[in-house]
Amino acid sequence: MKTSFDQPTVSREAAQLLIETAIEAAQAISLNISVCVLDSSGRMKAFSSMDGAPAVSLETCVKKAKTAVGFGIPTGRSWHEFIKNDPILLQGAQHLPDFILLGGGSPILHGDRLIGAIGVSGGHYEQDEKCVAAALETLKSKNS
Repeated sequence: MKTSFDQPTVSREAAQLLIETAIEAAQAISLNISVCVLDSSGRMKAFSSMDGAPAVSLETCVKKAKTAVGFGIPTGRSWHEFIKNDPILLQGAQHLPDFILLGGGSPILHGDRLIGAIGVSGGHYEQDEKCVAAALETLKSKNS
């Protein structure tokens, strides 16, 4: 009987690739962002903030990533659809520490296993989501 479990996690190299790609996507749309990558247990793996990124983006990107890794679903529309018709979740989720509904956070999956999360903040949540999508697509392409 196995008494321990292996927990896969995002590598330092993958975290750096995600951050670099998110920043490149932000630059392409003239956006200054903060971006972080958390490992599968929610600890900071990598972080960067572009010159000119809004001060609030530093904490917000972390909250987005923590929400995504904690629940395994992206922030934004996915979360809204999940809680919109449930008054208990709608009111209760707002009181969770480090929870944020705004789009721009996403789990990082390897196959069907959660290995971390990325959070981007600095623009409208739809712009943040585009930066996240670009980063995840690059990682997916590299791993294919």
